[in-house]
Amino acid sequence: MTAKRKAAGSQSGAALLELALILPLLVVMALTVTELGRALWHYKVLAQSAREAARYLSTQTPGTGAEQARNLVLYGTLAGGGAFQLSGLTAAQPVQVSWQRQGSTLALVSVTVVGYRFDSMTASAFGVRLGPITFSDIRASMRAASCGSVC
Repeated sequence: MTAKRKAAGSQSGAALLELALILPLLVVMALTVTELGRALWHYKVLAQSAREAARYLSTQTPGTGAEQARNLVLYGTLAGGGAFQLSGLTAAQPVQVSWQRQGSTLALVSVTVVGYRFDSMTASAFGVRLGPITFSDIRASMRAASCGSVC
């Protein structure tokens, strides 16, 4: 019976040692998945805002409404002001608006968010760097509504 107790006693710290070895890897994986999810959510919000801005501009007279479209992307409202939609947005964020003609009629309205930089909540975990991520340009185009003689 003493041999069994001696064998069991020598294994008592093995589980704790295994946990100590694997825990940093599990924490890094959890943080990475969380930050990737946040980055995808930021991308989705910007893409949806660019679509809403393009939809708004498609109903406006060509060459007008660019500031309201920019406010839709940055603040989520036409009037602007208040808090930005995302923590990484600033008033200096480049939002480009363009109108493309096909012959004498307006064909497309495009809104582009240029070079948005996503900053993760934690810079690194156990030496593994988690950010920042600079998105490629996020663009939304919408066919312009028929505007008769205004276009």
